[in-house]
Amino acid sequence: MSTPRMTKMVEIRFPDDQQEGTEASVTRWLVAEGDPVAAHDPVVEIETDKVVVEIAAPEDGHIARIRIQQDEEVNPGDVLCTLNTETSPEPVPEDEPEAPTAGDTTPPVRDQLSPAVRHRVLQYDLDIGGVSGSGRGGRITLQDVEALIADRGLDAVEKQQPASLESDSAGNAEDTEIIPHDKMRKRLADHMVASLMHTAPHVTAVFEADLSAVMTHRTAHKASFARLGTPLTLTVYFVAAAIAAIQKVPRLNSRWHEQHLEVFHRINIGIGTALGDQGVIVPVLHNAQALDLQGIAAGLANLTSRARGGQLKPADVRGGTFTLSNHGVSGSLIATPIIINQPQSAILGVGKIEKRVKIREIDGQDVIAIRPMCYVSLTIDHRVVDAYQTNAFLTELVRVLENWS
Repeated sequence: MSTPRMTKMVEIRFPDDQQEGTEASVTRWLVAEGDPVAAHDPVVEIETDKVVVEIAAPEDGHIARIRIQQDEEVNPGDVLCTLNTETSPEPVPEDEPEAPTAGDTTPPVRDQLSPAVRHRVLQYDLDIGGVSGSGRGGRITLQDVEALIADRGLDAVEKQQPASLESDSAGNAEDTEIIPHDKMRKRLADHMVASLMHTAPHVTAVFEADLSAVMTHRTAHKASFARLGTPLTLTVYFVAAAIAAIQKVPRLNSRWHEQHLEVFHRINIGIGTALGDQGVIVPVLHNAQALDLQGIAAGLANLTSRARGGQLKPADVRGGTFTLSNHGVSGSLIATPIIINQPQSAILGVGKIEKRVKIREIDGQDVIAIRPMCYVSLTIDHRVVDAYQTNAFLTELVRVLENWS
């Protein structure tokens, strides 16, 4: 009998470089125990900071054991799974027999499905009774299930939610739709409630801005920006004006601590980006104070495109020091309070731009004019700044926008 070859086990961990306090959970396993993987192949998806990151195998091998199951929380440094890098036949994982012994009532290995395989079986309502698994000891792997789905041309089964019936005032029963909260929605909700109810006393001030000068500049330069592959959106101007206003009132670019206020020299502006029914994500334009208008436009285009394409990395949503919410793009004139994105100290809101009748003084005479106007609001942490700094910020913001050159 030959001597068993030594096995080499490698632990695949959730990276230690995640931000302290980050909440994360396993979204989906891309492999099952016993599956072969090549170096740099993704093995698991983890949702963190409202982005999904893939963790890859560091080298060739077989998945020996999955340590953290789907939907379970994970912390930086946790072992996600172990990888057997020995190329000989896969070893038997601890506490799991190769085959049932006499009197053993446990189900055979092929029926011990991994979370990823079980999810696919339920999603497609598969009958796997006749499937010969390609994994160790006949285990059914994710690849086996995907091949079965492709071979049969199956579509995912739409799971019916239990109907909830309520009676209206006339006594008629009305059906309701049940939409379970996904992780992003629950984390967003927790973050907003904590910010408003448990962390910062919110106060909002509202000013009005005449965007005639901005519109004139944009009309003159939009084509040249487009030739460079960079859309010159109105948000670009608001970011540039916010940078100028922060430089006028630096305390708004800060973080409150119990014993001191931390004022940041770098201006990292988060841009609230709607993802439809999936919620809102806030990618961050880092070191915005060092960018000209072209740089701001290019940076925003890159971030928003990757946000809506699900391609953001954790670093893209970290380190924000100030946030801009352009809620006007969806039609609202004023939204208040716009909840502060903790641990920041303020958030700028930009309302819908619409033509309004205004009275302007021209050559000493009052003149009725039609101008493109919008409301801009600043919601502040009242522990950090007061009305004086709030109004000084908005005054500078409006001055920059109305005198754009």
